[in-house]
Amino acid sequence: MSTITESVDVHVPVSRAYNQWTQFESFPAFMDGVENVRQLDDTHTHWVTKVGGATREFDATITEQHPDERVAWRSINGPTHAGVVTFHRLDDATTRVTAQMDIDPEGFAEETADKLGIIDRKVKGDMRRFKEYIESRGAETGGWRGDIDPPGTI
Repeated sequence: MSTITESVDVHVPVSRAYNQWTQFESFPAFMDGVENVRQLDDTHTHWVTKVGGATREFDATITEQHPDERVAWRSINGPTHAGVVTFHRLDDATTRVTAQMDIDPEGFAEETADKLGIIDRKVKGDMRRFKEYIESRGAETGGWRGDIDPPGTI
């Protein structure tokens, strides 16, 4: 299992950065290799990715979500991964977005890509493209402001 952490400072208010991140179906616009994301309900998404010519589909569940603070998830099937994206207000117009992911590479190609740092660079590129995407827009494409508490909390 590898842990990847990457941060980017975006020049938009925290609510705009958070709102855009909750628009999972827009991820293909800035995430390399993500072909399609479908929001199935408040806590479930279906992903189609294509990396190195191999297409994979998997489902993920949102395990925790708090407006302007964090979105956490884990895969339900397919490649084993989990993560959290946090949003930190730096000032009224700047937000630090930090992604931390635990990934368990599956198969020789993914294990090799992980060892060579390719997965780290991919995440870094995705975060850079998110910055460009959100800063180039006049507003977010939508937003979901619901709260999801982690399993086992009251």
